[in-house]
Amino acid sequence: MSDPKNDAGTSQPKAPAKDPKKKEEEDLSEEDLALKQQLELYVERVQDSDAGLQKVALESMRHEIRTSTSSMTSVPKPLKFLRPHYGTLKGFYETMPDSDLKKYLADILSVLALTMSAEGERESLKYRLLGSEGDIGSWGHEYVRNLAGEISQEYIKRQSEEAPIEDLMELVQQIVSFHMKHNAEPEAVDLLMEVEDLDLLVEHVDKTNFKRTCLYLTSAARYLPGPDDMLVLDIAYTIYLKFEEFASALQIALSLDNMQHVRQVFTSCDNQLKKMQFCYILARHGITFELDDEMVADDDDREALQDIINNTKLSESYLTLARDIEVMEPKSPEDIYKAHLLDGRASAGASVDSARQNLAATFVNAFVNAGFGQDKLMTAPADSSIGGSTGNWLFKNKEHGKTSAAASLGMILLWDVDSGLAQIDKYFHSNDNHVIAGALLGVGIVNCGIKNDCDPALALLSEYISKEDSSVRIGAIMGLGIAYAGAQNEQIRSSLTPILNDAKAPLDVIAFTAISLGLIYVGSCNEEVAQAIIFALMDRSESELGEPLTRLLPLALGLLYLGKQESVEATAEVSKTFNEKIRKYCDMTLLSCAYAGTGNVLKVQNLLGHCAQHLEKGETHQGPAVLGIAMVAMAEELGLEMSIRSLEHLLQYGEQNIRRAVPLALGLLCISNPKVNVMDTLSRLSHDSDSEVAMAAIISLGLIGAGTNNARIAGMLRNLSSYYYKDASLLFCVRIAQGLVHLGKGLLTLNPYHSDRFLLSPTALAGLVTMLHACLDMKAMVLGKYHYVLYFIVLAMQPRMMMAVDENLKPLSVPVRVGQAVDVVGQAGRPKTITGFQTHSTPVLLAAGDRAELATEKYIPLSPILEGHVILKENPEYREDS
Repeated sequence: MSDPKNDAGTSQPKAPAKDPKKKEEEDLSEEDLALKQQLELYVERVQDSDAGLQKVALESMRHEIRTSTSSMTSVPKPLKFLRPHYGTLKGFYETMPDSDLKKYLADILSVLALTMSAEGERESLKYRLLGSEGDIGSWGHEYVRNLAGEISQEYIKRQSEEAPIEDLMELVQQIVSFHMKHNAEPEAVDLLMEVEDLDLLVEHVDKTNFKRTCLYLTSAARYLPGPDDMLVLDIAYTIYLKFEEFASALQIALSLDNMQHVRQVFTSCDNQLKKMQFCYILARHGITFELDDEMVADDDDREALQDIINNTKLSESYLTLARDIEVMEPKSPEDIYKAHLLDGRASAGASVDSARQNLAATFVNAFVNAGFGQDKLMTAPADSSIGGSTGNWLFKNKEHGKTSAAASLGMILLWDVDSGLAQIDKYFHSNDNHVIAGALLGVGIVNCGIKNDCDPALALLSEYISKEDSSVRIGAIMGLGIAYAGAQNEQIRSSLTPILNDAKAPLDVIAFTAISLGLIYVGSCNEEVAQAIIFALMDRSESELGEPLTRLLPLALGLLYLGKQESVEATAEVSKTFNEKIRKYCDMTLLSCAYAGTGNVLKVQNLLGHCAQHLEKGETHQGPAVLGIAMVAMAEELGLEMSIRSLEHLLQYGEQNIRRAVPLALGLLCISNPKVNVMDTLSRLSHDSDSEVAMAAIISLGLIGAGTNNARIAGMLRNLSSYYYKDASLLFCVRIAQGLVHLGKGLLTLNPYHSDRFLLSPTALAGLVTMLHACLDMKAMVLGKYHYVLYFIVLAMQPRMMMAVDENLKPLSVPVRVGQAVDVVGQAGRPKTITGFQTHSTPVLLAAGDRAELATEKYIPLSPILEGHVILKENPEYREDS
C-alpha cells in the first residue's frame, strides 16, 4: 500500500523517470543520506552467503529500527528507507534455510510490515508467529497495537474455519501483559474481548491498575450486547473481590442482580464497619435481604446490620438533613402556588372552594411535606382555638377524595412507622369507607421501603382485603403492594391470588390486586403469580377488555419480569393467545418491562417500529410502546439523548395516541433532571390543542423537575395555572406538577438510578412505570376516581443527599466538594472526577449528574461512591498541619 505519510518525493510534478530519484536524494540531509546508504548496504549484506555477515547486518538493522524515533506525523526514517527493499527481503526470507537467523529476519519483516504490508494481509502477525519468541514490547507501542488489531481479525477468521488458536493465545498473553504494564488497560481489555478470553485479565491486574481496569469494564458493559455484558461485569466483580474492594464488588453484584454474589461479598469481608456500609448500599437499592449467621456471626452485630438494611433509621437521617438545611417549617399549598405573583383573574378563581381544587391541594400538601411529619392541613395541632382542624380538611374532600386525603397523612409521615401508625389510627374508627380506605393506603405508604420484623402493615391490612366494600379492599391491597414492594412475601401472595380469579370481584379490585402482586414480586419471574394474572386476563369479558383499568393487568405481568430480558419469552408466547383487543397491548408492555434499563438497541428499534405505524382510532398499544422506548433507553446517557430525538420525531409524525404518550416518555427519561431542551418541548406541548397531550406534558414537567425546586419550571407552571384557570382538569394537573417540583421541599428525588447512575432500583422503576401507565388515560384514572394511583411514585422517592456518618453511625460534618460528574474512563493519569465544584459541609444535596468527593484527608470513606449514607473512618496517617 502506498503510504501518504511518505512525505518526501510525492508532491513534485511528474518529471522524466530518473529525476524524482535524484531530487529526493538532494532533499535529504547528509545524515539521512548516510543512513539510507547504510541501510541499503545492510540489505545487501543480509543476502550474503556468509552467515556471520548476515548476523551482523541483521543486528545492525534491528538496532537502527529500535533506536529510531518518529514524530506523530511521519514514519520512522529506517522504515521509510527500507520500504523499497521490503519485497526483496521477503523474497530472500522464503529461500533461507530454517535457522535462528531466519527467525531474526522474520522479526524485522514483522516490524517492516507495520507500514508496508497490504491491507488485510496481516503480514505483521504472520512473520511475528514465524519469528523468535522474544519480547515484543521492545519494538514499541505502535507495533504492539498493530499486532493486536491483526490478531483480532485472524481470530475471527480461524474461529470460522475452526482452526487451532494456541499460537495466537500465547501472543495475546504477551500483548496483554505489555499493555497492563504500560497503563493501556482499555486496549488490553479490548483485545481480550475480541478473542473472547477475558478470564486472562484477572491474573494480569495488580494493585496499581485494577481500579482503572474495572472502571473500563463496567462502563463498557453498558454498550455490549447480552450475554457479554454479564460476563464483563462478572470479571470486574472477580477482580474487585481479589483486591478486597468489597463495596465496589457489591455494587456489581447488585447490578447483576446476583444474590449469591451479594452473600459472597458479606462472607469474604470480616470488617464490621465495611459490612455496615454494604447494608447502606443495599438499603438504598431497596431490596429485601436477610442476613444469616454465615454472613455475620455475632447476633447483636447482625441485628444492627439488619436494621440498616431495613431502613429503620431513614426518617431520622432525612429529618437531620432537613434541620441542617433549615426547611423544617411546614408549607401550605398556597406557599407553592404563589398566586399573588399572578394577575387578578387567575387568583380570583383560586379562592373558590371546589372539591377538585381541594383534592389537588391534598396532593400538593402531601408531596411538599413528604416525610417531614408535620404540615398545615392534616397534622396541624388540635388546639382549642383551631378546634381539630385536621378533621375539617379531610371533609373538605368528596367521597373518593377522602381516600387520597386520609392517605396523604401517610405521605407526610413517610418512613416514620411508629408515629405514622399512631396518627393514622384515628381514621380506622371512621364510619366512612372512603376514609378507612385512605387510612389503609396511608399505612402502606408510611411503611414504603421500611421493613420491620413484626410486619405492622401486613397485620393491619390483611384483615381488610376481603371486606365487602371495594374501595376499602383497594386501599388495603394497594397499601400492601406499596409497603412490601420487592419483598416476595409468600403470605401476601396466598391471600391476594384468589382475588384475581374470583368471578364476583369487581374489575378495579382485580386490577389493583394484580398491580400489587406485580410490585411485591417485581423482577422475580414468579410462575404462580404470572399464571394467576394470565388467567385473570383470560377471564375478562369483551366489554371489560375495553376498560382502561384492564390495562393494568398486562402491566402487572410485565413488572414480574422487570429488567429480566429473555425470561419473559414464555409468558410473551402465552400472551399471543389473548383476545386481540389486548394482545398487542400486552406484547408491548411485556417487552418494554423485560428490557427496562438494559439499553438494548434492538428492542428500541422494535418499539419504534410499532410506533411508526398509522393505525385506526381504537388501537391503544402504541402508548406503552412509546413509554417502552424511554424505559429501555434510560440506561445510559447516549441512548437517552438519542431517544429524546426519536421522540421528537414521533411528535411530528405520530398519531394522537402516540403524541399523548410522548410527554410521559420524556418525563421518565429526564426524571428529576430538568434538561433545558426537554423542558422547552414539554412547555410547548403544555399548550397543545389536544387536552390529553397538554395534561401529560404538564404532569411530565412536574416529573422532570421532581424535587429540584427548579425556578424555571415553577414559573412555567404558575403561568399555566393562570392560563388554564377555567379548565378544572388541566388546572388539577398543573397543581399536581407544582407539588412534584417542590417534592419534599426539594430534598427528594424520583430518579430510580443511584450510585453514579450505575444501579437501577427495581421497586422505584416499578412505581414510576405504574403511575405513568395510569397517566396514559388521564381522564379515566387520575381525573376519575382512581387519583390515588399518583401515590405509587412514593416507591421512587429517596432523599437526594450525601450524609457522612462516623463509626457509631452518628452524623458527621465534614467538608465535601460537590460538582458535575466527569467521565474519566480510560483517561491517562489521575484526572479530576468532578468539575465546577463548590465545597460544602455534610449533609449535602446532590442534583442529577452531581458527584461528591471528600475535601479532607482526615477521613477515609468506606464507599467508593459518595451518595446516601457514607461511613467515614479516621485516617490513621493523617497529621494536622501545625
